[in-house]
Amino acid sequence: MLDIVILQTMSAPHAGSSFMWIVFIALTVISMIVSKNVERKFKKYSHIRTEGGLTGREVAERMLRDHDIHNVQVQMVKGTLTDHYNPTNRTLNLSPDVYNGTSVAAAAVAAHECGHAVQHAVGYAPLGLRSALVPFVNFAGRWVSWVILAGLLLIKVFPTLLLIGILLFALSTLFALVTLPVEINASARALQWIRQHDITSADTHRYAESALRSAAYTYVMAAITSLATLAYYLMIYLDRR
Repeated sequence: MLDIVILQTMSAPHAGSSFMWIVFIALTVISMIVSKNVERKFKKYSHIRTEGGLTGREVAERMLRDHDIHNVQVQMVKGTLTDHYNPTNRTLNLSPDVYNGTSVAAAAVAAHECGHAVQHAVGYAPLGLRSALVPFVNFAGRWVSWVILAGLLLIKVFPTLLLIGILLFALSTLFALVTLPVEINASARALQWIRQHDITSADTHRYAESALRSAAYTYVMAAITSLATLAYYLMIYLDRR
């Protein structure tokens, strides 16, 4: 990440810098552990078959029908854990292992992505806000690192430039925070539906819960890391202006 490169190029004149570096290192280690845990659990649960043996595609199509959603296309995309719902063209995109899989992991992921489609259909406010933020976050993402780097170099003569960079970065932080309720709510909808419709049993449902809970932790870590980085940039701006 270029943000890390920026942090590495900065000097550390203020007292809080050492503490913040400890925080960043700790967050990096925790994020790696969380990511590996997600991979491990999905690999483990991909070998546990669902009760009815439905594929991820079939789970998704059935959940969409049960929610009276008929304008969303379920399709397969390349990659691993590349599953996502696109509200722009109303497509539910599942990776091959999920699309064709009959495991608890495949069912949980497919139902989770359907949860986003349901959110879209019912007008779930956080999803609408996240979608509205996308073009602004994409724009900010193209420029934020360069603006912050220039702002750091010119902090003595043009401190406002760093402030502009911080405001751009704040957009990505806001996006990460808004993503949390969107993802948690989608998982809650998914887990409720697959249990009610006997996609999972009392024995296997806990595996679906574990998989989606672990995935949610990655979004939590992303939000915390973004907040910590934003706080560090603000410290630099306030200390050096």
